[in-house]
Amino acid sequence: MASTLTLSLSLSTTTTSSSFLPHTTITKNGFRYPRIKLFSSKHRVFSVSASSSSPSLQALIFDCDGVILESEHLHRQAYNDAFVHFNVRCNSSSPEPLNWDIEFYDVLQNTIGGGKPKMRWYFKEHGWPSSTLFETPPSNDEDQAKLIDTLQGWKTERYKDIIKSGTVKPRPGVLRLMDEAKDAGKKLAVCSAATKSSVILCLENLIGIERFQSLDCFLAGDDVKEKKPDPSIYLTASKKLGVSEKDCLVIEDSVIGLQAATQAGMSCVVTYTSSTAEQDFKEAIAIYPDLSNLRLNDLELLLKDVVTAK
Repeated sequence: MASTLTLSLSLSTTTTSSSFLPHTTITKNGFRYPRIKLFSSKHRVFSVSASSSSPSLQALIFDCDGVILESEHLHRQAYNDAFVHFNVRCNSSSPEPLNWDIEFYDVLQNTIGGGKPKMRWYFKEHGWPSSTLFETPPSNDEDQAKLIDTLQGWKTERYKDIIKSGTVKPRPGVLRLMDEAKDAGKKLAVCSAATKSSVILCLENLIGIERFQSLDCFLAGDDVKEKKPDPSIYLTASKKLGVSEKDCLVIEDSVIGLQAATQAGMSCVVTYTSSTAEQDFKEAIAIYPDLSNLRLNDLELLLKDVVTAK
Protein backbone atom coordinates (compact mmCIF):
# COMPACT_ATOMS: atom_id res chain seq x y z
CA MET A 1 0.00 0.00 0.00
CA ALA A 2 1.41 3.41 -0.90
CA SER A 3 2.21 5.71 2.02
CA THR A 4 3.79 9.03 2.75
CA LEU A 5 5.95 10.06 5.66
CA THR A 6 4.43 13.51 5.70
CA LEU A 7 0.93 12.37 6.66
CA SER A 8 1.34 11.68 10.36
CA LEU A 9 4.59 13.12 11.58
CA SER A 10 2.70 15.41 13.92
CA LEU A 11 1.20 12.37 15.60
CA SER A 12 4.59 11.11 16.67
CA THR A 13 6.71 14.21 17.00
CA THR A 14 4.04 16.89 17.47
CA THR A 15 6.36 19.39 15.90
CA THR A 16 4.94 22.76 14.95
CA SER A 17 7.64 23.54 12.44
CA SER A 18 6.09 23.52 9.00
CA SER A 19 9.45 24.33 7.44
CA PHE A 20 10.74 20.81 8.02
CA LEU A 21 7.87 19.01 6.33
CA PRO A 22 8.64 18.10 2.72
CA HIS A 23 6.21 19.58 0.22
CA THR A 24 6.65 16.97 -2.54
CA THR A 25 7.03 13.23 -2.66
CA ILE A 26 8.67 10.63 -4.85
CA THR A 27 7.48 7.08 -5.40
CA LYS A 28 9.82 4.08 -5.15
CA ASN A 29 8.90 0.43 -4.86
CA GLY A 30 5.28 1.25 -4.12
CA PHE A 31 6.07 3.73 -1.33
CA ARG A 32 5.81 7.52 -1.44
CA TYR A 33 8.69 9.24 0.30
CA PRO A 34 9.26 12.92 1.06
CA ARG A 35 11.51 14.45 -1.56
CA ILE A 36 14.62 15.67 0.25
CA LYS A 37 16.11 18.64 -1.58
CA LEU A 38 19.36 17.89 -3.34
CA PHE A 39 22.35 20.08 -4.00
CA SER A 40 22.78 21.00 -7.63
CA SER A 41 26.51 20.38 -7.30
CA LYS A 42 28.90 18.60 -4.97
CA HIS A 43 29.42 19.91 -1.45
CA ARG A 44 31.99 22.67 -1.48
CA VAL A 45 34.29 24.37 0.95
CA PHE A 46 33.13 27.76 2.15
CA SER A 47 34.73 31.18 1.93
CA VAL A 48 34.26 33.68 4.73
CA SER A 49 33.47 37.37 4.86
CA ALA A 50 33.45 39.68 7.84
CA SER A 51 30.30 40.12 9.91
CA SER A 52 29.26 43.18 11.86
CA SER A 53 28.03 41.07 14.77
CA SER A 54 30.21 38.19 15.83
CA PRO A 55 29.16 35.64 18.44
CA SER A 56 31.87 33.87 20.38
CA LEU A 57 32.24 30.09 20.56
CA GLN A 58 31.62 29.14 24.17
CA ALA A 59 30.01 25.72 23.79
CA LEU A 60 30.46 22.92 21.27
CA ILE A 61 27.55 20.48 21.02
CA PHE A 62 27.76 17.13 19.23
CA ASP A 63 24.95 14.94 18.01
CA CYS A 64 25.77 11.27 18.53
CA ASP A 65 24.42 8.98 15.80
CA GLY A 66 25.94 9.96 12.47
CA VAL A 67 28.37 12.45 14.03
CA ILE A 68 30.32 10.57 16.70
CA LEU A 69 29.74 7.28 14.92
CA GLU A 70 28.23 6.32 11.58
CA SER A 71 25.42 4.29 13.05
CA GLU A 72 22.54 4.13 10.58
CA HIS A 73 23.29 0.61 9.38
CA LEU A 74 23.75 -0.57 12.98
CA HIS A 75 20.34 0.74 14.04
CA ARG A 76 18.68 -0.77 10.95
CA GLN A 77 20.27 -4.13 11.73
CA ALA A 78 19.02 -3.95 15.33
CA TYR A 79 15.46 -3.08 14.26
CA ASN A 80 15.34 -5.93 11.76
CA ASP A 81 16.72 -8.35 14.35
CA ALA A 82 13.92 -7.25 16.70
CA PHE A 83 11.30 -7.82 14.00
CA VAL A 84 12.65 -11.33 13.44
CA HIS A 85 12.89 -12.09 17.17
CA PHE A 86 9.22 -11.17 17.75
CA ASN A 87 8.04 -12.39 14.32
CA VAL A 88 6.57 -8.97 13.50
CA ARG A 89 4.32 -9.18 10.42
CA CYS A 90 2.29 -6.25 9.15
CA ASN A 91 0.77 -8.56 6.56
CA SER A 92 -0.36 -11.87 8.04
CA SER A 93 0.11 -13.61 4.68
CA SER A 94 3.75 -12.48 4.41
CA PRO A 95 6.18 -15.42 4.60
CA GLU A 96 8.87 -13.32 6.30
CA PRO A 97 8.97 -10.88 9.24
CA LEU A 98 9.10 -7.15 8.60
CA ASN A 99 12.42 -5.95 7.16
CA TRP A 100 13.41 -2.32 6.63
CA ASP A 101 15.73 -2.20 3.60
CA ILE A 102 18.55 0.30 3.19
CA GLU A 103 16.72 2.64 0.82
CA PHE A 104 13.61 2.85 2.98
CA TYR A 105 15.51 3.26 6.26
CA ASP A 106 17.69 6.04 4.87
CA VAL A 107 14.57 8.09 4.22
CA LEU A 108 12.80 7.06 7.43
CA GLN A 109 15.67 7.83 9.80
CA ASN A 110 16.29 11.18 8.13
CA THR A 111 12.64 12.20 8.44
CA ILE A 112 11.41 10.94 11.82
CA GLY A 113 13.56 11.28 14.93
CA GLY A 114 13.48 8.62 17.65
CA GLY A 115 12.90 4.88 17.47
CA LYS A 116 9.40 4.70 18.92
CA PRO A 117 8.03 7.43 16.62
CA LYS A 118 9.54 5.58 13.63
CA MET A 119 7.71 2.35 14.47
CA ARG A 120 4.49 4.09 15.45
CA TRP A 121 4.42 5.94 12.12
CA TYR A 122 5.16 2.77 10.16
CA PHE A 123 2.49 0.68 11.88
CA LYS A 124 -0.13 3.41 11.51
CA GLU A 125 0.64 3.62 7.80
CA HIS A 126 0.96 -0.12 7.05
CA GLY A 127 -1.26 -1.64 9.72
CA TRP A 128 -0.45 -2.79 13.23
CA PRO A 129 1.34 -6.16 13.08
CA SER A 130 0.81 -9.56 14.51
CA SER A 131 3.72 -10.88 16.57
CA THR A 132 4.69 -13.30 19.31
CA LEU A 133 3.53 -10.58 21.72
CA PHE A 134 0.07 -10.23 20.17
CA GLU A 135 -1.28 -13.03 17.99
CA THR A 136 -3.74 -10.57 16.49
CA PRO A 137 -2.75 -6.97 15.79
CA PRO A 138 -3.23 -4.74 18.87
CA SER A 139 -6.24 -2.47 18.47
CA ASN A 140 -6.14 -0.29 21.59
CA ASP A 141 -3.66 2.35 22.70
CA GLU A 142 -2.41 0.37 25.70
CA ASP A 143 -1.52 -2.75 23.71
CA GLN A 144 -0.02 -0.71 20.88
CA ALA A 145 2.17 1.15 23.37
CA LYS A 146 3.23 -2.17 24.94
CA LEU A 147 4.24 -3.52 21.53
CA ILE A 148 6.25 -0.39 20.68
CA ASP A 149 7.93 -0.33 24.10
CA THR A 150 8.88 -4.01 23.95
CA LEU A 151 10.27 -3.81 20.43
CA GLN A 152 12.25 -0.67 21.22
CA GLY A 153 13.61 -2.16 24.45
CA TRP A 154 14.79 -5.34 22.70
CA LYS A 155 16.19 -3.35 19.77
CA THR A 156 18.14 -1.12 22.17
CA GLU A 157 19.72 -4.11 23.88
CA ARG A 158 20.66 -5.58 20.51
CA TYR A 159 22.22 -2.28 19.48
CA LYS A 160 24.22 -2.27 22.72
CA ASP A 161 25.59 -5.73 21.92
CA ILE A 162 26.76 -4.47 18.52
CA ILE A 163 28.47 -1.45 20.10
CA LYS A 164 30.13 -3.60 22.78
CA SER A 165 31.52 -5.94 20.14
CA GLY A 166 34.53 -3.62 19.72
CA THR A 167 34.12 -3.39 15.95
CA VAL A 168 32.65 0.14 15.97
CA LYS A 169 34.99 3.15 15.94
CA PRO A 170 34.32 6.92 16.22
CA ARG A 171 34.25 8.97 13.04
CA PRO A 172 37.50 10.73 12.03
CA GLY A 173 38.42 13.88 13.93
CA VAL A 174 35.78 13.61 16.66
CA LEU A 175 38.07 12.80 19.58
CA ARG A 176 40.68 15.39 18.63
CA LEU A 177 38.06 18.12 18.29
CA MET A 178 36.50 17.24 21.65
CA ASP A 179 39.91 17.36 23.33
CA GLU A 180 40.76 20.70 21.69
CA ALA A 181 37.49 22.18 22.95
CA LYS A 182 38.06 21.02 26.53
CA ASP A 183 41.69 22.16 26.51
CA ALA A 184 40.56 25.60 25.33
CA GLY A 185 38.05 25.89 28.18
CA LYS A 186 34.95 25.54 25.99
CA LYS A 187 31.81 23.85 27.28
CA LEU A 188 31.29 20.44 25.67
CA ALA A 189 27.96 18.64 25.25
CA VAL A 190 26.33 15.70 23.48
CA CYS A 191 22.63 15.88 22.52
CA SER A 192 21.10 12.78 20.96
CA ALA A 193 17.52 11.79 20.09
CA ALA A 194 18.31 8.15 20.92
CA THR A 195 17.47 6.47 24.23
CA LYS A 196 19.74 7.44 27.12
CA SER A 197 20.99 3.93 27.87
CA SER A 198 22.11 3.32 24.29
CA VAL A 199 23.81 6.72 24.00
CA ILE A 200 25.67 6.25 27.30
CA LEU A 201 26.96 2.87 26.16
CA CYS A 202 27.94 4.32 22.81
CA LEU A 203 29.84 7.23 24.37
CA GLU A 204 31.59 5.12 26.97
CA ASN A 205 32.80 2.71 24.30
CA LEU A 206 33.63 5.20 21.55
CA ILE A 207 34.91 8.36 23.26
CA GLY A 208 35.96 6.67 26.51
CA ILE A 209 34.60 6.93 30.05
CA GLU A 210 36.90 9.82 31.00
CA ARG A 211 35.75 12.03 28.11
CA PHE A 212 32.14 11.07 28.72
CA GLN A 213 32.29 11.97 32.40
CA SER A 214 33.94 15.30 31.59
CA LEU A 215 31.04 16.45 29.40
CA ASP A 216 29.41 19.64 30.67
CA CYS A 217 26.01 18.49 29.43
CA PHE A 218 24.59 15.23 28.14
CA LEU A 219 21.00 14.94 26.92
CA ALA A 220 19.20 12.03 25.27
CA GLY A 221 15.76 11.55 23.79
CA ASP A 222 14.42 10.55 27.20
CA ASP A 223 15.21 14.01 28.59
CA VAL A 224 12.84 16.04 26.40
CA LYS A 225 9.22 15.65 25.35
CA GLU A 226 9.72 16.38 21.67
CA LYS A 227 12.27 14.82 19.31
CA LYS A 228 14.37 16.60 16.72
CA PRO A 229 13.60 18.58 14.52
CA ASP A 230 11.89 20.19 17.52
CA PRO A 231 14.54 22.44 19.13
CA SER A 232 13.76 21.40 22.73
CA ILE A 233 16.91 19.35 23.26
CA TYR A 234 19.20 22.19 22.18
CA LEU A 235 17.28 24.84 24.12
CA THR A 236 17.54 22.64 27.21
CA ALA A 237 21.28 22.19 26.63
CA SER A 238 21.77 25.95 26.37
CA LYS A 239 20.14 26.45 29.76
CA LYS A 240 22.10 23.64 31.40
CA LEU A 241 25.36 24.95 29.98
CA GLY A 242 24.57 28.53 30.96
CA VAL A 243 25.55 29.66 27.46
CA SER A 244 23.53 31.83 25.10
CA GLU A 245 22.21 30.02 22.02
CA LYS A 246 24.16 32.33 19.70
CA ASP A 247 27.42 31.28 21.39
CA CYS A 248 26.73 27.56 20.92
CA LEU A 249 27.88 25.66 17.85
CA VAL A 250 26.21 22.36 16.97
CA ILE A 251 27.68 19.54 14.87
CA GLU A 252 25.01 17.47 13.13
CA ASP A 253 24.81 15.00 10.23
CA SER A 254 21.22 15.30 8.99
CA VAL A 255 18.63 17.88 8.02
CA ILE A 256 16.52 16.90 11.05
CA GLY A 257 19.35 17.77 13.43
CA LEU A 258 20.23 20.91 11.46
CA GLN A 259 16.66 22.16 11.76
CA ALA A 260 16.58 21.42 15.49
CA ALA A 261 19.76 23.46 15.98
CA THR A 262 18.79 26.42 13.81
CA GLN A 263 15.30 26.60 15.31
CA ALA A 264 17.02 26.82 18.71
CA GLY A 265 18.93 29.86 17.44
CA MET A 266 22.24 28.00 17.17
CA SER A 267 24.71 27.86 14.30
CA CYS A 268 25.32 24.40 12.91
CA VAL A 269 28.12 22.64 11.06
CA VAL A 270 27.17 19.48 9.16
CA THR A 271 29.40 16.43 8.79
CA TYR A 272 27.33 14.28 6.48
CA THR A 273 27.23 10.50 6.09
CA SER A 274 26.59 8.31 3.06
CA SER A 275 22.86 8.33 3.80
CA THR A 276 22.56 12.09 4.35
CA ALA A 277 25.06 13.41 1.78
CA GLU A 278 22.41 14.54 -0.71
CA GLN A 279 20.21 16.46 1.73
CA ASP A 280 19.78 20.21 1.51
CA PHE A 281 21.99 21.74 4.20
CA LYS A 282 21.67 25.34 3.06
CA GLU A 283 21.08 26.54 6.63
CA ALA A 284 24.41 25.11 7.83
CA ILE A 285 27.35 27.48 8.20
CA ALA A 286 29.66 24.82 6.75
CA ILE A 287 29.46 21.27 5.39
CA TYR A 288 32.18 18.60 5.61
CA PRO A 289 32.44 14.88 4.75
CA ASP A 290 34.07 14.32 8.16
CA LEU A 291 35.92 16.23 10.88
CA SER A 292 39.41 14.96 10.14
CA ASN A 293 40.74 18.31 8.86
CA LEU A 294 38.62 20.57 11.06
CA ARG A 295 40.23 22.37 14.02
CA LEU A 296 38.67 24.30 16.88
CA ASN A 297 40.09 27.52 15.48
CA ASP A 298 38.24 26.86 12.20
CA LEU A 299 34.97 26.59 14.11
CA GLU A 300 35.65 29.80 16.02
CA LEU A 301 36.24 31.66 12.76
CA LEU A 302 33.11 30.18 11.20
CA LEU A 303 30.97 31.28 14.12
CA LYS A 304 32.36 34.80 14.01
CA ASP A 305 31.96 35.22 10.27
CA VAL A 306 29.15 35.11 7.75
CA VAL A 307 29.72 32.16 5.40
CA THR A 308 28.84 32.09 1.72
CA ALA A 309 29.24 29.27 -0.74
CA LYS A 310 31.79 29.72 -3.51
